[in-house]
Amino acid sequence: MAPRNTTLFCLGNFPIPTISATPGFMVPCNESVKISCWGTPESYLYQLEILRNSTYEVVEKKLGFQKAAEFVINHMDTNTAGRYRCRYMKQFNWSEHSEALELVVTGMYDKPFLFADEGLVVMIGQNISLHCSSAHVPFDRYLLSNEGGAALSLHQNGTRQGDFILGPANLSFSGRYTCYGWHSGSPYVWSAPSDALELVVTDTLNHDYTMENLIRMGVAGLVLVVLSAILAENWHGHRTPHKEDQDVPEPSWSKPKSQAERTFGLTPRATRY
Repeated sequence: MAPRNTTLFCLGNFPIPTISATPGFMVPCNESVKISCWGTPESYLYQLEILRNSTYEVVEKKLGFQKAAEFVINHMDTNTAGRYRCRYMKQFNWSEHSEALELVVTGMYDKPFLFADEGLVVMIGQNISLHCSSAHVPFDRYLLSNEGGAALSLHQNGTRQGDFILGPANLSFSGRYTCYGWHSGSPYVWSAPSDALELVVTDTLNHDYTMENLIRMGVAGLVLVVLSAILAENWHGHRTPHKEDQDVPEPSWSKPKSQAERTFGLTPRATRY
């Protein structure tokens, strides 16, 4: 009996696909997310799968010769959050699966509160203590996220606060931080993000120079103000004549009276010529 052709069921020697999410893997509840699966230009079928009860299930398939396929989840919730992977078909063979993409839904619990022990401005070389506190829900998982940077997860045993120690600090530690909390039994269902915390890491030497420059500028401004006042006063003094130099007419009531005026109280009349 001749052997059967099983090429269709074998994995081809193809590049492993890559999978990504836009705008990111943390998706607010009821918001949409786009999942991209990248293969080769000769790929004509893409398949997206999600892990449910230890088994991957097919979510959607896309036909068409294209280098990548896009899958859109319109409403993220507890059912659509989870672990995804994809693969593509080329020359009647399936590629290997991509690495897993984990999508989480946020906003399912009240937001925690993020604060720092050392304040919001720290010096280079110092350690930074950040705390993610939950007032009502005792989470056992916490995540600290730096906008545009890496995220740091933490395992706590059912406490209301996650404590993160960062450092020694350098200038790259500056940025906006938020934190999340969740339960290990539901790893893809997270709280709302905390309010952002703006952290500034500064260089002591540069900071001192800045302060000295500000002081110098302040003193120079004060000197300019004083000099301007002196020059204005001097100019005004040259422009105003002294009282004793002015030709002020003598009032009639101040002229000395004649003997007749003093004796008879007469007022002299004007003499006509």
